[in-house]
Amino acid sequence: MTNSLSALLAEKGILLADGATGTNFFNMGLMSGDAPELWNVEAPEKVEKLHQMFVDAGADIILTNTFGCTRNRLKLHKAEGRVHELNKAAAELAAKVAKSADHKVIVVGSVGPTGELFEPLGELTMESAIASFAEQMEGLKAGGVETAWIETMSAREEIEAATEAARQVGLDYVFTASFDTAGKTMMGVSPAEMGAIAEAMTPHPIAVGANCGVGASDLLSSVLDITGANPCCAVVAKANCGVPRVSGDKVVYSGTPELMSDFVRLAADSGAKIIGGCCGTSADHLAAMRVALDDYLNNPAQHSERPDIEKIESMTGPMVNQAAAAAGQTPRRERKGRRRA
Repeated sequence: MTNSLSALLAEKGILLADGATGTNFFNMGLMSGDAPELWNVEAPEKVEKLHQMFVDAGADIILTNTFGCTRNRLKLHKAEGRVHELNKAAAELAAKVAKSADHKVIVVGSVGPTGELFEPLGELTMESAIASFAEQMEGLKAGGVETAWIETMSAREEIEAATEAARQVGLDYVFTASFDTAGKTMMGVSPAEMGAIAEAMTPHPIAVGANCGVGASDLLSSVLDITGANPCCAVVAKANCGVPRVSGDKVVYSGTPELMSDFVRLAADSGAKIIGGCCGTSADHLAAMRVALDDYLNNPAQHSERPDIEKIESMTGPMVNQAAAAAGQTPRRERKGRRRA
């Protein structure tokens, strides 16, 4: 049976994925330290509202509210026994919104990192990681998801564990990593390696790519490295809304709708086939990205040659990693494996 995400990708050429979860939920009343996954049963109307906002903005893909919905993360909230319930509920909420949309919308199951380190640096084993991811994915599948969206990964072992779980459960899959430490993931995976990781998997993923990180320019640099290695599948570019900065007790993002529109065009010219927003990306940003992508798809004259770093920086700002390297600093990791902010 043809996967619906693959089918829509073949039909439209480039798809628009949704925006941020955490930062938008904070604006809806989520408190720092709370688990947004609990809202799938405690405040389902807010979860539906965010999905609806992204669909109304023109998203082709919406991710379930399950980034931290493994028992490894839920145990921090004494909810490790609710993995199946919360994942199934999240999938059903997203499916409800997608079903009523005025355009085709694909629901994918967000699967974030466990937040734990693999042996010998930590106590996480390959077997326990696979079991944890499989438990989560069983809940997503029960709610109607057919594709696991494995995101913000930093360790190759965790990518392999999550994709093996998807195969065991019977889900197709996408995987992305966060390249936020001197151009690599926190555990040393480079963007150029993503294609080789995908090539070694059977079946191949629907897509691989980059999400989150430290800014739109840095993510585009990662996408150039991924597409330059000729991966066996489509490439995802899901960037933070500009560069994060700490303001008081909040993290704010510098990206404007105009910047994210430029990001869309640059990502498409870089070879990305699924483009979206990560931390800080609101429905207003996504609506501007939809307009930019439609203009790009409908007007071949807008297509440009593969951009270089100079062009990227001229349009979306200086690379954070490059600036940090010049200052002898290591960029601060924004996500710490917690949630799609």
